Amino acid sequence: MKISFAAPAMPKSGALVVGIGAGRKPTQAAAEIDKLCDGMLTRAIKASSKFSGKADELLPVVAPPGVPVDRIILVGLGDLKALDAVALQRIGGGLTAHLNQVGASAAAVRLDGVPAGKLAPGDAAAEVALGARLRSYRFDKYRTKEKPTAKPTLARLTVMTDADAAAKSAFVDRDKLADGVFLTRDLVSEPANILHPESFAARCQKLSELGVEVEVLDEKKMRKLGMGALLAVGQGSVHESQLVVMQWNGAPKAKDKAPLAVVGKGITFDTGGISLKPGAGMWDMKWDMGGAGVVTGLMAALAGRKAKANVVGVVALAENMPAGNAQRPGDIVTSMSGQTIEVLNTDAEGRLVLADALWYTQDRFKPTAMIDLATLTGAMMVALGTHQAGVFANNDALSKRLVAAGAAVGEKLWPMPVGDEYDREIDCDAADMKNIASGRWGGASIGAVFLQRFVNKVHWAHLDIAGVTWSDKDKPTTPRGATAFGVRLLDRFVADHYEGS
Repeated sequence: MKISFAAPAMPKSGALVVGIGAGRKPTQAAAEIDKLCDGMLTRAIKASSKFSGKADELLPVVAPPGVPVDRIILVGLGDLKALDAVALQRIGGGLTAHLNQVGASAAAVRLDGVPAGKLAPGDAAAEVALGARLRSYRFDKYRTKEKPTAKPTLARLTVMTDADAAAKSAFVDRDKLADGVFLTRDLVSEPANILHPESFAARCQKLSELGVEVEVLDEKKMRKLGMGALLAVGQGSVHESQLVVMQWNGAPKAKDKAPLAVVGKGITFDTGGISLKPGAGMWDMKWDMGGAGVVTGLMAALAGRKAKANVVGVVALAENMPAGNAQRPGDIVTSMSGQTIEVLNTDAEGRLVLADALWYTQDRFKPTAMIDLATLTGAMMVALGTHQAGVFANNDALSKRLVAAGAAVGEKLWPMPVGDEYDREIDCDAADMKNIASGRWGGASIGAVFLQRFVNKVHWAHLDIAGVTWSDKDKPTTPRGATAFGVRLLDRFVADHYEGS
């Protein structure tokens, strides 16, 4: 789908979209078109008992004779004073889904006269366009017999605003952000027979084309570094584990400035190992590398838009398989930190790969802050469902900044506890710690305090994204499937706190 910007005008063909505020209040463009159509829009609104101008409502109207477009779509804007970036993105995404559903090939959205809170008109138009682009994503590379009627039809979307030049400029960075989101969605959607640790690492290496410095550590190098926890997870797989380091040095005149570090869990498939998962639903475990996917997409977005910040992305890649040489429940492994871990459950493997990745990252890069993302625990889904991710942190200011960044882009985080009462649950008689607690309660916090044992004094936050990495339902800016939750959140966090500082 091609997205463009233009000054307000009557399109020569296709669909025309105009906004209606809460209480059926027409925008400037809607009033103009209504007058041109002899009050047809007003009559259509009065005839509908369900359309009141609330946010996300749509009312399609067949265009009357003498008007060059074939249909006019009224979109509810809700309270015009409350319009923000997320609301505008939802409008763009919802329109894209609707236009594809009805078979439209081209459409123009009139935003002239639409107030957008604190957003400048150009930024408001760019947000609508971003929402449209995000919703247009499809993962269909393996479909060979899809019916033409099932394929998307919308080829051109024009966002019309009095600030079309400013909108075009503002959309450039947002377009690169969408590229990063799409990369993450692609990675998370790939089946495990295609995406394994080595092929994932190869895709990371392609980011060098954007100016990212990429380094891949194979098992020989990790063994030399003492990464016994990470290597133990993948020892039952025919695919070698990998650790990929991606560096974006965009801070002006400060290449040696301490970076922000982002670390991702990358279990390309998780059978549970010897502690085998139930068969039902195991196919979902292709996206147990969601954290690593977010880190990779974030690095692509930052490099694509030339972010003025230094950021290191580290992804720990392994495949957790049962085999004659797989690690067993009761094994004791030695992490890079020197701490020993009794592996009571091989299905609690994400924390093992992150243990070495976190230690390596803080030891090598001395970051100003370190954030990890992982589809770590089912307990996180029990606690928060599929609507929010949990954030665990050793620094309140860092936690609050991440929560604020998430709220700004519509990727919500909820602060969760870490503390000595949870940490004591993983004390162990046979080793320095065990990888699970003895009981079943507080599993998300147990996973977090395990990771915290591999963090020294650096400010650290852990995002458990188990419930938000994949969606079984369509959402306004996210079609059913991989969500890339975290890419936009962290991009906003970087923009707010690391660029220009």
